[in-house]
Amino acid sequence: MAGWWLSGGGPLWSLLLLGAGGTCLYVGGMYLNDAFDAQFDSQHRPERPIPSGTIQLSTVWIMGFSWLGIGLGCFAMFGKVTLIGALLLVIAILIYDAVHKIFEFSPLLMAACRFLLIVLAASTAWQGIMGLAIWTGLVMACYIVGLSYIARTESTLVGLRYWPCVFLAAPLVLAFVINRGDEQLRTCLLSAVIVLWILRSLNFALWSPQRNVGRCVSSLLAAIPLLDLLSIWDGSFPTGVIFVGLFLVALLFQRFVPAT
Repeated sequence: MAGWWLSGGGPLWSLLLLGAGGTCLYVGGMYLNDAFDAQFDSQHRPERPIPSGTIQLSTVWIMGFSWLGIGLGCFAMFGKVTLIGALLLVIAILIYDAVHKIFEFSPLLMAACRFLLIVLAASTAWQGIMGLAIWTGLVMACYIVGLSYIARTESTLVGLRYWPCVFLAAPLVLAFVINRGDEQLRTCLLSAVIVLWILRSLNFALWSPQRNVGRCVSSLLAAIPLLDLLSIWDGSFPTGVIFVGLFLVALLFQRFVPAT
Protein backbone atom coordinates (compact mmCIF):
# COMPACT_ATOMS: atom_id res chain seq x y z
CA MET A 1 0.00 0.00 0.00
CA ALA A 2 1.52 3.28 -1.02
CA GLY A 3 1.65 5.96 1.65
CA TRP A 4 -1.75 7.58 2.01
CA TRP A 5 -1.05 10.40 4.40
CA LEU A 6 2.71 10.83 4.20
CA SER A 7 2.28 11.28 0.46
CA GLY A 8 0.51 14.56 1.20
CA GLY A 9 3.84 16.15 1.98
CA GLY A 10 3.52 19.23 4.17
CA PRO A 11 6.00 20.91 6.46
CA LEU A 12 8.04 18.89 8.90
CA TRP A 13 6.45 20.64 11.85
CA SER A 14 3.07 19.22 10.89
CA LEU A 15 4.40 15.67 11.11
CA LEU A 16 6.09 16.43 14.41
CA LEU A 17 2.91 18.00 15.77
CA LEU A 18 0.89 15.01 14.63
CA GLY A 19 3.31 12.62 16.31
CA ALA A 20 3.35 14.70 19.48
CA GLY A 21 -0.44 14.78 19.64
CA GLY A 22 -0.78 11.03 19.18
CA THR A 23 1.94 10.36 21.75
CA CYS A 24 0.28 12.61 24.32
CA LEU A 25 -3.08 10.88 23.90
CA TYR A 26 -1.41 7.47 24.18
CA VAL A 27 0.53 8.41 27.31
CA GLY A 28 -2.53 10.02 28.87
CA GLY A 29 -4.54 6.88 28.17
CA MET A 30 -1.86 4.74 29.82
CA TYR A 31 -1.87 6.87 32.96
CA LEU A 32 -5.65 6.80 33.19
CA ASN A 33 -5.70 3.08 32.51
CA ASP A 34 -3.68 2.57 35.69
CA ALA A 35 -5.85 5.04 37.57
CA PHE A 36 -9.07 3.23 36.66
CA ASP A 37 -7.43 -0.14 37.45
CA ALA A 38 -6.06 0.92 40.85
CA GLN A 39 -8.58 -1.10 42.87
CA PHE A 40 -8.19 -4.20 40.69
CA ASP A 41 -4.40 -3.97 40.79
CA SER A 42 -4.41 -3.62 44.58
CA GLN A 43 -5.99 -7.09 44.77
CA HIS A 44 -4.41 -8.88 41.81
CA ARG A 45 -1.22 -7.00 40.90
CA PRO A 46 0.11 -5.26 44.04
CA GLU A 47 3.49 -4.74 42.38
CA ARG A 48 1.98 -2.13 40.04
CA PRO A 49 3.05 1.52 40.65
CA ILE A 50 -0.14 2.75 42.36
CA PRO A 51 -0.83 -0.11 44.80
CA SER A 52 2.88 -0.41 45.61
CA GLY A 53 2.96 3.26 46.61
CA THR A 54 5.45 4.33 43.93
CA ILE A 55 3.05 7.09 42.86
CA GLN A 56 -0.11 8.60 44.33
CA LEU A 57 -3.45 7.86 42.64
CA SER A 58 -4.36 11.57 42.57
CA THR A 59 -1.11 12.35 40.75
CA VAL A 60 -1.88 9.72 38.12
CA TRP A 61 -5.35 11.20 37.49
CA ILE A 62 -3.90 14.70 37.08
CA MET A 63 -1.10 13.60 34.78
CA GLY A 64 -3.43 11.45 32.68
CA PHE A 65 -5.92 14.22 31.95
CA SER A 66 -3.08 16.72 31.45
CA TRP A 67 -1.55 14.59 28.72
CA LEU A 68 -4.95 14.23 27.04
CA GLY A 69 -5.38 18.01 27.14
CA ILE A 70 -1.97 18.61 25.56
CA GLY A 71 -2.75 16.07 22.86
CA LEU A 72 -6.05 17.76 22.04
CA GLY A 73 -4.23 21.08 21.84
CA CYS A 74 -1.82 19.67 19.27
CA PHE A 75 -4.61 18.29 17.08
CA ALA A 76 -6.69 21.48 17.40
CA MET A 77 -4.03 23.26 15.35
CA PHE A 78 -5.00 21.17 12.29
CA GLY A 79 -8.58 22.43 12.18
CA LYS A 80 -12.13 21.49 13.11
CA VAL A 81 -12.32 18.05 11.45
CA THR A 82 -9.11 16.85 13.11
CA LEU A 83 -10.18 18.26 16.47
CA ILE A 84 -13.52 16.42 16.28
CA GLY A 85 -11.64 13.21 15.46
CA ALA A 86 -9.32 13.79 18.40
CA LEU A 87 -12.28 14.32 20.73
CA LEU A 88 -13.84 11.05 19.55
CA LEU A 89 -10.53 9.31 20.17
CA VAL A 90 -10.31 10.74 23.70
CA ILE A 91 -13.85 9.56 24.42
CA ALA A 92 -12.97 6.06 23.16
CA ILE A 93 -9.84 6.04 25.33
CA LEU A 94 -11.77 7.05 28.45
CA ILE A 95 -14.53 4.49 27.86
CA TYR A 96 -11.97 1.74 27.33
CA ASP A 97 -10.00 2.69 30.44
CA ALA A 98 -13.16 2.79 32.54
CA VAL A 99 -14.79 -0.51 31.52
CA HIS A 100 -12.14 -2.78 30.00
CA LYS A 101 -11.88 -4.96 33.13
CA ILE A 102 -15.63 -5.62 33.27
CA PHE A 103 -16.69 -5.47 29.61
CA GLU A 104 -16.15 -8.73 27.75
CA PHE A 105 -15.92 -7.02 24.37
CA SER A 106 -13.44 -4.37 25.50
CA PRO A 107 -10.96 -5.41 22.75
CA LEU A 108 -13.40 -3.76 20.34
CA LEU A 109 -13.04 -0.50 22.26
CA MET A 110 -9.25 -0.69 22.04
CA ALA A 111 -9.59 -1.45 18.33
CA ALA A 112 -11.80 1.62 17.94
CA CYS A 113 -8.98 3.72 19.43
CA ARG A 114 -6.52 2.41 16.84
CA PHE A 115 -9.00 2.95 14.01
CA LEU A 116 -9.69 6.54 15.09
CA LEU A 117 -5.97 7.26 15.40
CA ILE A 118 -5.34 6.27 11.78
CA VAL A 119 -8.38 8.19 10.50
CA LEU A 120 -7.26 11.15 12.60
CA ALA A 121 -3.85 11.09 10.94
CA ALA A 122 -5.50 10.91 7.50
CA SER A 123 -7.58 13.99 8.30
CA THR A 124 -4.42 16.10 8.50
CA ALA A 125 -3.36 15.31 4.92
CA TRP A 126 -4.33 17.50 1.99
CA GLN A 127 -6.39 14.65 0.49
CA GLY A 128 -8.35 14.25 3.71
CA ILE A 129 -9.88 10.98 4.84
CA MET A 130 -9.93 8.59 1.88
CA GLY A 131 -11.25 5.06 1.47
CA LEU A 132 -7.85 3.41 1.78
CA ALA A 133 -7.25 5.17 5.08
CA ILE A 134 -10.53 3.82 6.43
CA TRP A 135 -9.75 0.27 5.28
CA THR A 136 -6.27 0.55 6.78
CA GLY A 137 -7.78 1.69 10.05
CA LEU A 138 -10.23 -1.21 10.04
CA VAL A 139 -7.63 -3.92 9.49
CA MET A 140 -5.31 -2.40 12.07
CA ALA A 141 -8.28 -2.39 14.43
CA CYS A 142 -8.68 -6.11 13.74
CA TYR A 143 -5.05 -6.68 14.72
CA ILE A 144 -5.68 -4.86 17.99
CA VAL A 145 -8.77 -7.01 18.62
CA GLY A 146 -6.65 -10.15 18.42
CA LEU A 147 -3.84 -8.65 20.51
CA SER A 148 -6.21 -7.26 23.16
CA TYR A 149 -8.03 -10.57 23.45
CA ILE A 150 -4.75 -12.30 24.25
CA ALA A 151 -3.80 -9.54 26.71
CA ARG A 152 -7.09 -9.97 28.59
CA THR A 153 -6.13 -13.52 29.53
CA GLU A 154 -2.88 -12.45 31.22
CA SER A 155 -4.44 -11.62 34.61
CA THR A 156 -7.26 -14.17 34.51
CA LEU A 157 -7.67 -17.92 34.56
CA VAL A 158 -9.58 -17.91 31.27
CA GLY A 159 -8.12 -20.31 28.74
CA LEU A 160 -6.71 -18.85 25.53
CA ARG A 161 -8.64 -19.83 22.40
CA TYR A 162 -7.21 -19.92 18.89
CA TRP A 163 -9.89 -18.27 16.75
CA PRO A 164 -9.50 -14.62 17.95
CA CYS A 165 -5.85 -14.81 16.91
CA VAL A 166 -7.00 -14.95 13.29
CA PHE A 167 -7.70 -11.20 13.52
CA LEU A 168 -3.94 -10.62 13.67
CA ALA A 169 -3.71 -11.49 9.98
CA ALA A 170 -6.15 -8.79 8.76
CA PRO A 171 -3.50 -6.17 7.78
CA LEU A 172 -1.63 -8.80 5.78
CA VAL A 173 -4.77 -9.75 3.86
CA LEU A 174 -5.52 -6.13 2.92
CA ALA A 175 -1.92 -5.54 1.85
CA PHE A 176 -2.09 -8.57 -0.45
CA VAL A 177 -5.42 -7.47 -1.96
CA ILE A 178 -4.46 -3.83 -2.53
CA ASN A 179 -0.99 -4.13 -4.01
CA ARG A 180 -0.02 -5.22 -7.51
CA GLY A 181 3.19 -5.70 -9.50
CA ASP A 182 6.41 -4.62 -7.80
CA GLU A 183 4.44 -3.36 -4.82
CA GLN A 184 3.01 -6.84 -4.27
CA LEU A 185 6.47 -8.41 -4.24
CA ARG A 186 7.66 -5.89 -1.66
CA THR A 187 4.48 -6.45 0.35
CA CYS A 188 4.88 -10.23 0.28
CA LEU A 189 8.45 -10.05 1.55
CA LEU A 190 7.54 -7.73 4.41
CA SER A 191 4.41 -9.77 5.16
CA ALA A 192 6.50 -12.95 5.39
CA VAL A 193 8.69 -11.30 8.02
CA ILE A 194 5.62 -10.16 9.95
CA VAL A 195 4.00 -13.61 9.78
CA LEU A 196 7.13 -15.23 11.22
CA TRP A 197 7.22 -12.66 14.00
CA ILE A 198 3.52 -13.16 14.83
CA LEU A 199 3.99 -16.94 14.98
CA ARG A 200 7.02 -16.47 17.21
CA SER A 201 4.96 -14.24 19.48
CA LEU A 202 2.01 -16.63 19.66
CA ASN A 203 4.36 -19.45 20.59
CA PHE A 204 4.85 -17.88 24.02
CA ALA A 205 1.12 -18.06 24.80
CA LEU A 206 -0.15 -21.02 22.78
CA TRP A 207 2.53 -23.67 22.35
CA SER A 208 5.30 -23.06 24.85
CA PRO A 209 5.39 -25.51 27.79
CA GLN A 210 5.56 -22.49 30.10
CA ARG A 211 2.70 -20.19 29.08
CA ASN A 212 3.84 -16.56 29.00
CA VAL A 213 1.02 -14.31 27.82
CA GLY A 214 2.85 -11.14 28.81
CA ARG A 215 5.79 -11.91 26.54
CA CYS A 216 3.42 -12.77 23.70
CA VAL A 217 1.57 -9.47 24.04
CA SER A 218 4.80 -7.46 24.32
CA SER A 219 6.11 -9.09 21.16
CA LEU A 220 2.89 -8.39 19.25
CA LEU A 221 2.92 -4.77 20.40
CA ALA A 222 6.48 -4.37 19.15
CA ALA A 223 5.34 -5.51 15.69
CA ILE A 224 2.96 -2.56 15.25
CA PRO A 225 5.64 -0.36 13.57
CA LEU A 226 6.16 -3.13 11.00
CA LEU A 227 2.42 -3.19 10.29
CA ASP A 228 2.44 0.60 10.00
CA LEU A 229 5.31 0.27 7.52
CA LEU A 230 3.26 -2.25 5.56
CA SER A 231 0.40 0.26 5.30
CA ILE A 232 2.44 3.23 4.06
CA TRP A 233 5.62 1.93 2.43
CA ASP A 234 6.21 3.17 -1.08
CA GLY A 235 9.61 1.48 -1.37
CA SER A 236 11.51 4.42 0.08
CA PHE A 237 14.65 3.21 1.87
CA PRO A 238 14.62 5.98 4.53
CA THR A 239 10.98 5.20 5.38
CA GLY A 240 11.82 1.52 5.78
CA VAL A 241 14.79 2.30 8.00
CA ILE A 242 12.71 4.59 10.23
CA PHE A 243 9.96 2.04 10.90
CA VAL A 244 12.32 -0.91 11.31
CA GLY A 245 14.26 1.30 13.70
CA LEU A 246 11.07 1.97 15.69
CA PHE A 247 10.47 -1.79 15.85
CA LEU A 248 13.98 -2.36 17.22
CA VAL A 249 13.64 0.54 19.68
CA ALA A 250 10.38 -0.96 20.97
CA LEU A 251 12.13 -4.27 21.60
CA LEU A 252 15.00 -2.47 23.34
CA PHE A 253 12.73 -0.45 25.63
CA GLN A 254 10.77 -3.56 26.55
CA ARG A 255 13.92 -4.91 28.18
CA PHE A 256 13.65 -2.10 30.74
CA VAL A 257 9.95 -1.13 30.77
CA PRO A 258 7.26 -3.85 30.77
CA ALA A 259 4.89 -3.44 27.84
CA THR A 260 1.91 -4.92 29.71
